[in-house]
Amino acid sequence: MTSVGGAEMVDWNLAVATATRLVRPGPEIGREEAREVVAELRRHAKAAEEHVRSFTRMIPEGTEAEDTPVLVVDRAGWIRANADGFRELLRPLLEKMRERRGNGPGGAVIGAVGSKVTGVEVGMLLSFLASRVLGQYETFAPAGREFPAAADGGRLLLVAPNIVHVERELAVDPHDFRLWVALHEETHRTQFTGVPWLRDHLQGEIQSFLEETDVDPMTVLERLREAAQSLAGGRPEGERGEDEGSSLVELVQTPAQREILGRLTAVMSLLEGHADYVMDGVGPEVVSSVAEIREKFQQRRARGASRLDQALRKLLGLDAKLRQYRDGERFVRAVVDEVGMDGFNRIWTSPNTLPTKSEIAKPEDWIARVHRKAES
Repeated sequence: MTSVGGAEMVDWNLAVATATRLVRPGPEIGREEAREVVAELRRHAKAAEEHVRSFTRMIPEGTEAEDTPVLVVDRAGWIRANADGFRELLRPLLEKMRERRGNGPGGAVIGAVGSKVTGVEVGMLLSFLASRVLGQYETFAPAGREFPAAADGGRLLLVAPNIVHVERELAVDPHDFRLWVALHEETHRTQFTGVPWLRDHLQGEIQSFLEETDVDPMTVLERLREAAQSLAGGRPEGERGEDEGSSLVELVQTPAQREILGRLTAVMSLLEGHADYVMDGVGPEVVSSVAEIREKFQQRRARGASRLDQALRKLLGLDAKLRQYRDGERFVRAVVDEVGMDGFNRIWTSPNTLPTKSEIAKPEDWIARVHRKAES
């Protein structure tokens, strides 16, 4: 547990308890149907592995599959699984906040706020996210008895109640939708198991970003408080500061961080766009209603949600993630159309062949740099 000036910065146990208590109940479903959903998601995760391998050609034929755990969880399970991952990932940032605590003008206030308050606020944010995630490949998951992880830290989570909720909302074939979701998450697993250097590269970039943070602890706490108050309906309509609409990430950037964030944005756009491209590319062969699912899913994204939901997405940076799906998929499609799947797969050669943020927007520049330069 990271502490700030002798006081814990976040009470993670309280965060988990708060999130579990506040998270919305999932859709009504009988016990027998729930067992069937869990069993089907497990089958789809296994089937998706071969489909993705065959389509992407990222892993040579005959290579044994990585022993990555596939966990079908409910919303409370997602919260517990992710709390430990967040704690580990944020450790450098919280350590830096502890160092700043000693001399910073807000130190006494932070001590007064204490870990209990921040634990509740983090818990409220976890509860918000837990009802929205369909699936997740945890790249940096710490192993535990309840939630095992592979030796390299990877595990695949499928959040059953959220998948059932969305398939009902969209009125699509549930069996097709479950496989479609599994294809997306399996693509992420293939990316990290098929590209040995990718995990360490991404982890290094994230840690560099956090270590470079010239962080003001009070600013970070205020962002957490605003998000939590939005969830609770506790922030009056007129109380909006000049930083309204800024995400947590945007508020702690230094010039060095902006460079790192540009590289991270490009990588995440690539990974998310590639997963979207693959799930739709595999789809026609194994998901007969893939066109209907994609159309309705895109309409759901375009409609957005309530004003509160949109404000929280902006604050947490989730709107940027939606752009990553769109921009990344457009990049992957353009490159594959031009140089084919094997030509696209040169992208996984080394960190130097990953696209830059500007190349995501202009795929022809990546093709010129990686293909035509190599051929000249």
